[in-house]
Amino acid sequence: MQNEQQNTEKIAVSGFLIILGFLIILLRLWQLQILQGSEMRKASETNRLRIIGVPAPRGIIFDRNNLPLVKNAPYFCASVVPQEFNQNNISDLAQLFGIPVADLYDRITQKAASPFIPVRIKEGLTFSEVSYIEARRSDFPGLLIEVETSRDYIYGNVGSHLIGYLGKLNPRQSKDPSFRDVPSEAFIGQWGAEKLYDTTLRGTAGQRIIEVDAVGREIRLLEETPPVKGADIVLSIDIAVQKEAEKAFEGRAGAFVALRPETGEVLGLISSPSFDPNKFAKGISFDDWQALMEDKKLPMLNRAIQSQYPPGSTFKIMTALAALEERAVDTNTKFDCKGGLNYGKWRFGCWQKKGHGVISIHRALVESCDVFFYETGKRVGFDKVAEYAEKFGLGSETGVSLGNEKKGLIPSSLWKLQTKKTQWFLGETFINSIGQGYVSTTPIQLAVMMSAIANSGRVYRPTLLRNEPPTLVRTVNVRPETLEIVREALQGVVNEPGGTGGAARSIMTTVAGKTGTAQVVGIKKDSKYLAERFRDHAWFVSFAPVEHPEIALSVFVEHGGHGGSAAAPIAKKAIEAYLLPLDKKKELLSVQH
Repeated sequence: MQNEQQNTEKIAVSGFLIILGFLIILLRLWQLQILQGSEMRKASETNRLRIIGVPAPRGIIFDRNNLPLVKNAPYFCASVVPQEFNQNNISDLAQLFGIPVADLYDRITQKAASPFIPVRIKEGLTFSEVSYIEARRSDFPGLLIEVETSRDYIYGNVGSHLIGYLGKLNPRQSKDPSFRDVPSEAFIGQWGAEKLYDTTLRGTAGQRIIEVDAVGREIRLLEETPPVKGADIVLSIDIAVQKEAEKAFEGRAGAFVALRPETGEVLGLISSPSFDPNKFAKGISFDDWQALMEDKKLPMLNRAIQSQYPPGSTFKIMTALAALEERAVDTNTKFDCKGGLNYGKWRFGCWQKKGHGVISIHRALVESCDVFFYETGKRVGFDKVAEYAEKFGLGSETGVSLGNEKKGLIPSSLWKLQTKKTQWFLGETFINSIGQGYVSTTPIQLAVMMSAIANSGRVYRPTLLRNEPPTLVRTVNVRPETLEIVREALQGVVNEPGGTGGAARSIMTTVAGKTGTAQVVGIKKDSKYLAERFRDHAWFVSFAPVEHPEIALSVFVEHGGHGGSAAAPIAKKAIEAYLLPLDKKKELLSVQH
């Protein structure tokens, strides 16, 4: 009986507690829905969750001496959340941003995929504009300032063709699965190293989930995923070399490529004129883009890898090397230059109208005698010259990662038979043996060739990152004595009396090189043409120091005239900048920047 009574009491107490709990819940619901219903309804309508993307800081790009080439910069944008915006305020908002009302209405009502997704209404805001908008933001519920990460290119247009620039996703990229995780308004690499290493540099965006009130003010942070900064990269270029060489071009069109002979690292790459990547990083205007596209000097063309030119007398290096290696000539071989060579009804002239007299291979390279190389090409045969030229990297893509590289052309008798449907003539051997005729190369190919001359025949693929493992394309099997004869002559070009490359002579180091003048049009002696477009192209290829080569390069000045006067001084400036100690390089950069 006692147990039954205790159980009855427990059931009664439990029932009472359950009833009491329900009464409390009912009372709370009555309070919230009846007594405070209007207040709670208002809060639920005005307080909203907002998901804010947090851009990842982009990795920094450094030169080979760990000097920064870029820095990250905020890019401010004004956006509107359509669901939160009161369209009765659209005229005032349009006036605030200086946008036609109709255009603003179309953006807010048509562009958004969802009424909760912010719609951009103005980009690239200045700090003063941001401050002014923030002061007025309470007047426009749904208006917010968003921040993206953009770039500040420290040296402006210096190195722009290699460093590259940022830009928004284009329509093709928007459909590319590899960009599916990239916000449509984010900046990505669109050119040069920024594009090549975009995945590495980009990082991972973060996210903040916040509660905001009716005017968009943050009430509290609910959840946060921090962004992950992109990785830094160290390019192989030396910005001091790059800057000195670009300065030496003095606005003339042309190209410059410098390589490290022992690895193939690109120490400098210039296409002049260039462009300012900061215009792209801040959102290039239509007028600026149109000006670039219509510029007759083609600043967006990368002449270093995409333009093909006759190499002129720089090609005599290949003619000399092929003839020596095939034993068609030696150091005792001499030809008498009387200012030209007659062949049938044609005369093939030498640049030295009065002639060089009796001359051997060493002085023929030093003074760039055309007649000597007409005769040398005849002895060895141009097919053999072409064979060696191709082994040293001419007439084919170098493999540099920048894209859209041109191949150039090293002709042969078979090539002519297949393309021109006719045989090869001796006169073509003459003219092609001095780098004219069908022969065409790119500036980067000639830099590769000079690297291989400097390093005893190793041809490397040019690379853009410091300490990237070298890629050896091939080793050309050439006798050491052949290379030594050529190298001694190239040293004489710069340092001996009568050498055509004396303008590259330096007190800091011993430079070896070869000038080249590539004819644009045939002009008679009495011609009075002065227009730039009729002037010859100027070349200079070189390496230094001769004893232990650390830099090999090619310089091309479009319509520059003579290689010795137009291109050689640029090479000298670049070589001397490369050999400076780091503290002096920093001084040089700080003075010029």
